[in-house]
Amino acid sequence: MKSFLAMLLAVVLVFGVTSVFSAPAADSTPVTATTSALATSPHFDVDAATNTYMSQLSPEARANSDAYFEGGYWLVLWDCLWALGVAWLLLGTQLSVRMRNLAERITRFRWLQTAIYAIQYIVLTSLLTLPWNIYEGYVREHKYGLSTQDFAQWSGDQVKGLIVALILGTLALVIVYAVIRKATRTWWLWGSLVAIVFMMFVGTIAPVYIAPVFNTYTSLPDSQLKSQILSMARANGIPATDVYEFDASKQSKRISANVSGMFGTTRISLNDNLMNRSTPAEIKAVLGHEMGHYVLNHVYKGLVFFAVIIVIGFAFVYWSFGWVMRRWGAGWDIRDPGDVAGLPLFAALFTIFVFVLTPVTNTITRSAEAEADAFGINAARQPDGFAEAAVQLSEYRKMHPGPIEEFVFFDHPSGWNRIHRAMVWKAEHLDDADIRALQVITPVTSR
Repeated sequence: MKSFLAMLLAVVLVFGVTSVFSAPAADSTPVTATTSALATSPHFDVDAATNTYMSQLSPEARANSDAYFEGGYWLVLWDCLWALGVAWLLLGTQLSVRMRNLAERITRFRWLQTAIYAIQYIVLTSLLTLPWNIYEGYVREHKYGLSTQDFAQWSGDQVKGLIVALILGTLALVIVYAVIRKATRTWWLWGSLVAIVFMMFVGTIAPVYIAPVFNTYTSLPDSQLKSQILSMARANGIPATDVYEFDASKQSKRISANVSGMFGTTRISLNDNLMNRSTPAEIKAVLGHEMGHYVLNHVYKGLVFFAVIIVIGFAFVYWSFGWVMRRWGAGWDIRDPGDVAGLPLFAALFTIFVFVLTPVTNTITRSAEAEADAFGINAARQPDGFAEAAVQLSEYRKMHPGPIEEFVFFDHPSGWNRIHRAMVWKAEHLDDADIRALQVITPVTSR
């Protein structure tokens, strides 16, 4: 179920950057071992510039970030196996059937039976996955120095998330199962359409009603930086009249920003970590990237991409549900696909589907992120700010993976690729007045 709901909510989150920076806040000029004013040099070496940014990372810091990110490869597998184990437990012990029977004893209305079952299911699966979530979301984050929450604070956010899941998940399941029972042969198509509409609904309400559940959003105080951000938004046709700051520092050291929302709920938001730990050049580079997602319609394009994946996923579940039931389902007491007691099997099959498609979904997201990178550099015109931001991502992202590794596991371009692209952009704009005026510190070599 976790994977199923995650797919429904994917478009809301998939194109928002969540980046970690550790840049000094006082000075807008990064300091490296090799210094030179590029505006006066005709011999800008892109590879040398990239390597100098990469050399800011100590061997220890790079080993730590590599270990954190590479560990995430195994988490993809273990998340899948844990979800399958939970599904097997609910089916094999007939606990799912007992939950359905309880709902049927309480009421004769099918939609209300589904709602009662959904509430039981979401609460129970949340409890069964809690030990793994504690390790993955709390213990591991503290081990690598990324979380700022104590256990009580972390647990509070989990409770909030559970409440949101109960409301949205119950609503989604009631509608999906009503469709399955109504269209017994074509439910995979109509059910996927319901899921797509639900994604659009969540994407519309998330910035205004869901995000404030976890963080406090306040208008960024007037400043030159705020004026520059809004000017960049106006110049690129973004209908935002304010910039919001939210208190993510109470949860994490990660820096994030987004331009989120659909159908009139668009807002520009950045967290307090970004404001407090980054330079103006980095902030403008990050916001330029986020504006790229909006201007390039990545939310709507992502909706189309993931809609196709959801339709295929529902078709896969439609085909495989019957096959699995004939092979192993004799003792599960599931009547048909419209029986809500079969939800664990539905979730298990969808989990397998999402797991197998990991390289595909990562590639879709990574391609959009690369497009937003290119847009952001052109909009903000801060190649060095962008490169510094990419360096700071090394707190939790591997900077220089192999090509196959990046294709399979990375949902953003690697740090090395991002820095290199920023330096390529800079090399092509050295004669521009604003770039020449920047007192940046990057390497040059003589030919």
